[in-house]
Amino acid sequence: MRPFLEQLSEQSTLLIAVLGGLHLLAFLMLGLWYRGRLRRLATLLDDFTRGVRHRSILDRGAFLGDQVEAFIADIREIVENPERSADRTALTTRVLILDERRDYLRSLGFDTTYNVARAMIEAYPLLGILGTILAIGLAIDTPGATSVAVIVQRFGQAIWSTCAGLVAGLVLLFLNSLYEPAVIRLSEQQHQVRDMVGRVKSLLMTHEARSGLQEEPV
Repeated sequence: MRPFLEQLSEQSTLLIAVLGGLHLLAFLMLGLWYRGRLRRLATLLDDFTRGVRHRSILDRGAFLGDQVEAFIADIREIVENPERSADRTALTTRVLILDERRDYLRSLGFDTTYNVARAMIEAYPLLGILGTILAIGLAIDTPGATSVAVIVQRFGQAIWSTCAGLVAGLVLLFLNSLYEPAVIRLSEQQHQVRDMVGRVKSLLMTHEARSGLQEEPV
C-alpha cells in the first residue's frame, strides 16, 4: 500500500494539472453545446414568427440571445394584443405545425453536465490539500529517517500540490463566472417559450370552443 501512496503523492501535482486541463476542455465543449442550443432555439422562434407582421429582426452583429428575447417579446405582443388577430391565427398555425420538434424542451443533458462541471470546481483545492497531507504523512511515517529532515525534503512537493489545486480552482471558477449568466438566461428563455407555446395552444382551444358553440343550431 505504501508504494502506491508514495507514487500517488509524487504524481499528485501532475494529476491535478491533468484533471484541470480536462475540466477546462469540458467547459469549452459546453460552450459549443450552449451555442448550438441557443441557435436551435432562435431558429425555432424564427420559424414561429415568420408569417407575422412587424416582427423584430436585429442586426447580424447582435448577440443571438438578444434576438431570442426579441422573438419572445413579439410572440407575447401577438398573444396579448387583441388587434392582431390575423397574426395570432398565423402564429397558432405555425406553432401547431412546428412544435412537434420541441427543441426547447431538450435541456436535461446540458443542464446536468453543466451542473456537474460547476460543482466539481470545488474539488481542486481539496485535492491540493489532500496531496499536501499525504506527502507530509508519508514523510512522518518514513522508517529510519528523522521526521523533520524528511518533511523538509518533501515540503516542496507538498506545496506544489496545494498550489496546483488552488490555481486550477481559480481558473475554472473564473471561467464558470463567464458561463453561468448565459446558461441561466438560456434556461429562463426556454421556460418563457414553454409558457408562450402553452398560451398559444390555449388560445386555439378557446377559439375552437367558441366556434363550436356558434355553429350549434338554435
